[in-house]
Amino acid sequence: MNLRGIAAITGIGELKPTRNPEGKTTLGILAEVARLALADAGLTKQEVDGLVVGPPTEDSAFMWPQQVAEYLQLFPLFLDMVEMGGASGTGCISRALMAIATGRCRHVLCLTGGVWGTGIFNTLEARTAVMSTLEAEFDLPYGPMGFNSAYAMAAQRHMHLYGTTPEQLAKIAVDQRYNACACPQALFYGKPITVADVLDSPVIVSPLHLLEIVMPCTGGSAVVVSAAERAVDMPRPPVYVLGVGEGCSHNSIARMPDITTTPITVSARQAYQMAGVRAGDIDFLSVYDCYTITVLLTLEDAGFCPKGEGGPFVASTDLTYQGDLPCNTHGGQLSWGQPSYAGGMSHVTEAVRQIRGTAGLRQVKRNELCFVNGNGGALSQQCSLILGKSTH
Repeated sequence: MNLRGIAAITGIGELKPTRNPEGKTTLGILAEVARLALADAGLTKQEVDGLVVGPPTEDSAFMWPQQVAEYLQLFPLFLDMVEMGGASGTGCISRALMAIATGRCRHVLCLTGGVWGTGIFNTLEARTAVMSTLEAEFDLPYGPMGFNSAYAMAAQRHMHLYGTTPEQLAKIAVDQRYNACACPQALFYGKPITVADVLDSPVIVSPLHLLEIVMPCTGGSAVVVSAAERAVDMPRPPVYVLGVGEGCSHNSIARMPDITTTPITVSARQAYQMAGVRAGDIDFLSVYDCYTITVLLTLEDAGFCPKGEGGPFVASTDLTYQGDLPCNTHGGQLSWGQPSYAGGMSHVTEAVRQIRGTAGLRQVKRNELCFVNGNGGALSQQCSLILGKSTH
């Protein structure tokens, strides 16, 4: 089924990420971003007939969508919880689109967010909490095997195969920090860095440095997805969902068929085909960036440069909001922050601001089409979107 243009994003809401939870709870965060998104869309709670949520952080996941609906006093006809790791944000949009396509809903509220601290993946207890039984039994005995280790192995292998350099990876972090310095909501607003700063920061897992790794924090992001025929009469310019694709090849990085080729090769192809566009048609990118290597692999696997040429490509391409191929114009999770599953959703909300033309100082010049990607686990699950200003 071709779902091109049958739905549009009509409202967004977002909280400024914070390192300190400041007494916030996940339900409280979701309530606040829901209020902001509905106000942005010009909707009342009574008009919401679909609710899609990311997983909780500190609460029980048992009947979580129902918990959220009850707390918000919503009475939806369609409920879902999307657990796709970092791809949950884009996955929420994908499922909202399907609910609208089948006639189940007119307006779907997508909610992500929660309370996270920097220790979320740093202790043995935290690592094992997000591991499968197979990972804990067969992978963990060989070393940390958390996400830092997994992405470091992908980076090391890419360097070995293709000659990718630390300087090339570092430039990704530098360009995104430049973008964050034009985004007052970013966690690292006003704190520029250089390639030397990145390479001088501590090595966490070779070859990845501290400034190449995401900062867990607290916050939330919300999106309203509406049927296209209703979107045209709503207060904000609709941002159309033109294409969507998903792909999954493994859970543990040890079982990844090719450690330098991700399922984005599948999800991006699906999204392009549905939207009727190619990588060369895209004006700017908003892609998951838990590590610098994630961005580089995404650029290759989504078709912006050939496999193995990501290093020279990022070195010669200006990825800032002023550049040749703007990428993560809010700073990405590396510099905007990773507030739980809202980190992935922030790529959607930033794309919406850019297409609306409301991104302020960091507004890109060409904003007709955006490629958005969510990445879950250790390069495991991918969900790609093509968002556009019109359906033509």
